[in-house]
Amino acid sequence: MPKITTKDGTKIFYKDWGMGRPVVFSPGWPLNADALDDQMFFMASNGFRAVAHDRRGHGRSSQPWTGNDMDTYADDLAAVIEALDLHDVALVGHSTGGGEVTRYMGRHGTSRVAQAVLVGAIPPVMLKSATNPGGTPIDAFDAIRAGLAADRSQFYKDLSASFYGANRPGSSVSQGVRDAFWLWSMQVGLKAAYDCVRVFSETDLTHDLEQIDVPTLIIQGDDDQIVPIDDSGRLSVNIVGKAELKVYPGAPHGLFQTHKEQFNADLLAFVKS
Repeated sequence: MPKITTKDGTKIFYKDWGMGRPVVFSPGWPLNADALDDQMFFMASNGFRAVAHDRRGHGRSSQPWTGNDMDTYADDLAAVIEALDLHDVALVGHSTGGGEVTRYMGRHGTSRVAQAVLVGAIPPVMLKSATNPGGTPIDAFDAIRAGLAADRSQFYKDLSASFYGANRPGSSVSQGVRDAFWLWSMQVGLKAAYDCVRVFSETDLTHDLEQIDVPTLIIQGDDDQIVPIDDSGRLSVNIVGKAELKVYPGAPHGLFQTHKEQFNADLLAFVKS
């Protein structure tokens, strides 16, 4: 399996499909690169080079005890981009992956980046506080940690419902989609999964958003039960200098699966623009 080794010795697995201008995907928590296979296949089939990695602690990457923080996630992404010598990149980040690509641009600049796509992404910051009164209370994130510690397998099975909107009337989400979510989630080391809750909930990415100077497409469903749009996409679009927000009515957090054809078409059109 192709892997690169980071400065601290962590081995990061990556996929590299197709030829052409690179589109680099960062998946959300608690998933890995496999979750975006449909998008990678679609982009590679349309003349692009699709690259995606498993975040440290996830999937086929190493499971180190340390380094589960946004700076290190961004540095790992940089290590993949630099090892493959990618330029003119379109960065695509879903959820926590959206935070990862945002921190990458804030920390490493945009010299290798041409465009960015943030999908159901966590910026600017999820946690409710005096300065972020519309955020999600800490109790919700404490409940996630408790669920992981008690019975992470059942927790992931339950989480798949809200992730894909399967708990909404009229949902057509298949059991197979939910089973795949559970499978990918169970490949995450418990330490990495537990630590990442703090990372995606408490990391303030406002300054990083301010550093983005490339065209940015923000895509989010207005029925996102995981990352509420009013405290994420609708705030981020006003912080990034060259951003457009595209709202999918009724779409859940995992819209890359439930609204796959629409999302793939929007992604291709934006990357070609």
